[in-house]
Amino acid sequence: MKLFKRRTATDLVGASLDRMAWRRFRRNPLSVASLIVIGLFAIVAILGYLITPDPTPYCNQQYLELATLKPGSKATFLCLDATGPLHRNMVKGTALPYTAIPISDYHYEGDFLHATPVAGEPMVVESSRVADIKNRTFILGTDAYGRDVLSMMMISSRVSLSVGFIAIAIALLIGVTLGAIAAYRGGWVDNLIMWLINVVWSIPTVLLVIAITFALGKGFWQIFIAVGLTMWVDIARVVRGEVLSIKEKEYVEATRALGYSTFRTIFRHILPNIVGAVTVVAASNFASAILLEAGLSFLGIGVQPPMPSWGMMVKENYGYLLLDSAYLALLPGLAIMIIVLAFMLLAGGLRDALDVKQ
Repeated sequence: MKLFKRRTATDLVGASLDRMAWRRFRRNPLSVASLIVIGLFAIVAILGYLITPDPTPYCNQQYLELATLKPGSKATFLCLDATGPLHRNMVKGTALPYTAIPISDYHYEGDFLHATPVAGEPMVVESSRVADIKNRTFILGTDAYGRDVLSMMMISSRVSLSVGFIAIAIALLIGVTLGAIAAYRGGWVDNLIMWLINVVWSIPTVLLVIAITFALGKGFWQIFIAVGLTMWVDIARVVRGEVLSIKEKEYVEATRALGYSTFRTIFRHILPNIVGAVTVVAASNFASAILLEAGLSFLGIGVQPPMPSWGMMVKENYGYLLLDSAYLALLPGLAIMIIVLAFMLLAGGLRDALDVKQ
């Protein structure tokens, strides 16, 4: 019985290359900055409703009286007791346990509170019904429906990153499998898979995504599948090229001589050696998936209301570009630009770090 595994020369060389790649990656300030930005977006997306100023489902608490407030505006709310339990949930949000009414002034007279709403007639409420009187600052202002823009921006990051992760997972599953099998088997299998790749490659990505979306229907989960089914072609072509260059190596020939199955040879001995190239393509495609989701939501065939999305926010507010509230459309557009640029810089940094010629 072996008590330890002897490290071969190949293992030592691989570990040394990994350390050198990590050092090259850390020396690139743009790559490190992009990784930090992506990490911040991921933290906001994971925590979700636990950190949003508006914790209601989809951040859809509307105050029409406070529509299009400027960033940094403050408002006072009269909170009246409402029926219903409080269920804290960072995934689906929390229904407010009170009814919030924007007010401009209030004062107590005995057991009654006299308040002046921002819109409407003065009201008198028994003190026992008053849950709280809160002052709230809208850091990024409100939209045309009085919704908190900052909260919607934060939850929209969850949509974009979720689409990217799940779509790339689907694309990796299809692309890596088809590309590796095509290159390793060769012959008519390679010709058939390459014919399929060329057919999908010849169709514009946006048109193919729109066609799949119409076939599957509009919705949150449908957009994952639609984007994933169009992103696998690049991965399949890269994997095929890498496997073609590796399958003639001595250690692959040794697996054939030992009688290993095709599945074991591909997934245990070939694919681990092309992880670097696949990672670079996946990071680049992640940015493309976010852009596709934003474009589909802008066209109205992506994520559907009331779920917020950066693309949908641009669509709803692009009419304000010529008015004094242009920030309502510019802020989500800026968020899309930052996250896409971060993934592109990350892909470039990974490519340079994993380039053994350097």
